Amino acid sequence: MNAISQIEALLFVAGEDGLSAAELAKLTDYDKGAIPGLVDELWQKLNDNEGPLTIRSADGRYVLVTKPAFGKVVSAYFDLPVNSKLTQPQLETLVIIAYQQPITRVEIDQIRGVRSAGTIQKLQLHQLIEAVGRKEEIGRPILYGTTADFLDYFGLGSLGDLPELPDIHDVILSDEQRDELALFDDIDENGDKLADEKESEQSRESD
Repeated sequence: MNAISQIEALLFVAGEDGLSAAELAKLTDYDKGAIPGLVDELWQKLNDNEGPLTIRSADGRYVLVTKPAFGKVVSAYFDLPVNSKLTQPQLETLVIIAYQQPITRVEIDQIRGVRSAGTIQKLQLHQLIEAVGRKEEIGRPILYGTTADFLDYFGLGSLGDLPELPDIHDVILSDEQRDELALFDDIDENGDKLADEKESEQSRESD
C-alpha cells in the first residue's frame, strides 16, 4: 500500500472535515514536508482519469470532494424526498445535533459509538444541518447545527419548540434494565460505592 493510496483512504473517511498536512504526516508516518507533494500527486492522479473525485484545499486542510462535472447527478440524488431517504443512523445523528448543537463530528461519534462522517454529509446535502463555525481547539474541527429546513421539515417554529428529552426514570424499563440502572444509585460522585459506607455506618451503630 503506497503513500498515495493511504492519503486517499484517509481523506475519504475524514469527509468534509478533511485533514491537515500535520495530521496526514502523523497518520502515515511520512514527513510533514513530503505531504504537499504527495497530495499533489494524488490530485493529479484523480484528475487524469474520469472518476468523480478530486481534492480541494481550504483553511490548510485537504478535503476529498466530487468534481463540479458531477454536481448535477449528485444533486438529483439528494433532491429525492427526504422521507424516503432518512435512515435510522441519520435520524439518530440529527437528534444529537438538534439537542447538542453546536457539536463536532468527533463529539457525535463519541455519543453514537460509530463514525458519522458519511451520515453528516448526507444530512448536509439534504440541507437539514450545516456548518456553523469551528471549535477553538487543536485542528479547529467544524461545528454543526440544524438549518431552517430542519425546522420546516419537523414543523417547528424555533429550536425552543423541540420536545424535552425524557428523564431516564420516566422511560419504561424492563426489570433487568432497572436493576442495572439502580447500580448507579449506589455510586457517589467519586466512584465509590455508597452501600459500603452504609454498611460501615450500620456496623458502627451496632457496636
